[in-house]
Parts: sequence; C-alpha cells; structure tokens
Amino acid sequence: MYAVDAKIKIKIKIKIQDAGRFLSSMVMPNIAAFITWGLLSALFLPNGWMPNNTIALMIPPISNYLLPLLLGYTGGKMVAGERGAIVGAIATLGVVVGSNTPVFVGAMIIAPSSAYTIKIFDSMTDGKVKSGFEILVGNFSVGIIGMLFAILALFIAAPATEAITLQVASGMGYIIDSGLLPLISILVEPAKLLFLNNALNHGIFTPLGIEEVNNVGQSILFLLEANPGAGLGILLAYVHVGEKPQKATAGAASIVHFFGGIHEIYFPYVLMKPKLVVALICGSMSGIWILTIFNAGVVSIVSPGSAIAILMMTSKSSLVGVSLSIAVSAVVSFVISLLIIMSSKKKN
Repeated sequence: MYAVDAKIKIKIKIKIQDAGRFLSSMVMPNIAAFITWGLLSALFLPNGWMPNNTIALMIPPISNYLLPLLLGYTGGKMVAGERGAIVGAIATLGVVVGSNTPVFVGAMIIAPSSAYTIKIFDSMTDGKVKSGFEILVGNFSVGIIGMLFAILALFIAAPATEAITLQVASGMGYIIDSGLLPLISILVEPAKLLFLNNALNHGIFTPLGIEEVNNVGQSILFLLEANPGAGLGILLAYVHVGEKPQKATAGAASIVHFFGGIHEIYFPYVLMKPKLVVALICGSMSGIWILTIFNAGVVSIVSPGSAIAILMMTSKSSLVGVSLSIAVSAVVSFVISLLIIMSSKKKN
C-alpha cells in the first residue's frame, strides 16, 4: 500500500517537473525579447532612467502581442516543428485578441495543444495524400487547424485565461496588501530545490508580474524566485566554516551564482545539509519583506537571476529597495547557515 502510494507520488512529482521544464523551454529561447522589453521599460517609462513618451509607445505592444506570439511559436515548434510553430502562433493570436491582459498562460496552453493536433493530423495522413497534392494539403491543414484553434481561443481560452489570471492576481494582491507575501518563500524555496522553480516562476509569477508592470510600472513578483541573496548567504557560510572540500568549491560557486545567476549551483550545498532550507526560507522572506517596505520591484522578468540582471531591470525609484533586499537576504541566510553548519560540525 505504502509502496504504491510512494510510486504515485514520484510519478506526480516527475510530471510536475516535466511541466516546469516544458514551460521553461518555451520561455528561455525568448529571454532576449523579454530583456528588450525590460530595458525599454527600465529606461523610457515615466519612472525610468531616461523617460521618453515616444519610445515608451513600443512597450505595451511588446508585452501584449510580441511576447505571447513568440511563446506560442516556440511552444508549437517544440511539439510539431515548423508546422506546429505556425499553428501555435495563429492559435495564440486568438487569445491575444480576445483578452485585455497579457496572455502568457493562454499562449503556453493553446499553442502546444494546436501543434499537437497538427502533429496527429500529419501522422494520420502520412503517405495517404496523392502525389502533387502534398503542398496543398499541407498548407490548407495548417491554415484550417490554426483558424479553428484561433476561434476557439478567442471565444473560450481567452476569457477563461483572463478570468483565471484576474482571480490569481486578486489573491496575490490580497496577500501583498495583508503583508503576508514573505510567507510565499515557504513554498518557493523548497520548490527550487526540487527544480520546480520554473513552473512557479514562468507559469504564475511572470504573467502576473507583467500585468502588474502594465498597471503600475514595476512588480515585486519577478523577484520572489530570482533574488540571489539567500543562496549567496549559504555559499559564503560554507566558505567560512565548511569542511575543506566544501570551502574549496563554495567560493567559486558563490561568484557563479551571484554574478552569473546560476541558482542551481548552490542546490547541492543545501541538499548536503537539508536543515539549510530554513536559512533559504528566512533569507528569502527577509528580502521580500524589504521589498514590500520600500514598495520596490523590477520592470521585467529576470533571467538568469543574477545581481547584474536584477539591477539592470530596476528603475531608479526602486534601486535602494532592491539592493537592500539582496543584501539583507544574504546576511540573514549567512547568519542562520553559519549556525546550522557549526552546530552540525560539533555533533559530528
């Protein structure tokens, strides 16, 4: 009985990880476009470093049209190659037109679905189309399936996606207004160690964050997972009081993590001493608390989660708050990690 339950839990965990990887694979090839949007926002919005109303006109179309279509194209291509990419982009347009908010979640759902449909169609008609009609059938099938999914997206997927997004945004707004947002670290930090960070970040925080940027010019949600301070504190603690093998690698790992944004590099150090997840959670919570106090945030998705990328996406009004959040989370995590590592050494 328990063995069966364990197997079921493992299968569910693997499927969630696969979903996270799939979402990440849709976003990562388009990070350059997100960076472009973020830099334009950081520089040329009214609260940016060089406000310019004319250049700022490009910002809403990028978040409302370009980015969802790129995600749809990429998601479709991952499922069914170039034909899937075209169908995915056409289907995504239906979600874009039918919604008043950025439709990243809708694009991530409708594009792979439409691409999977064209993949099934191609497998069913493979070798059955008469010679000379292959191009005709191929083009019309993509056009018809893309059209049907675009209509489906316009009337069903778009309203559903918008309603879900608004509900989640409302719930997140309530958490923020109640001062409870730091508690979300209790979920985020353990999820990162299970490599579920992409499912949370790209599936939930990014769409909501972009909607918040469109409304208020910045968002704290982009930093719930990307803040490198907590991981840096753990690595620095290993540098000071870790065993020799850990000391030898933790220093270089801290540089790669903090400036390169590769958070996965500190995961093994936490897994060696699972109690260190407490330091991660406390460090992350303190950083989020500082952000809420200063009403600070960044203007776009931060990937990779390095200090350099974060500061580049920070408007001048939030520079102090964001910098302090990284520093405070690192200090809190460092102190707690130091105590945990030293106590474990005494026991050994």
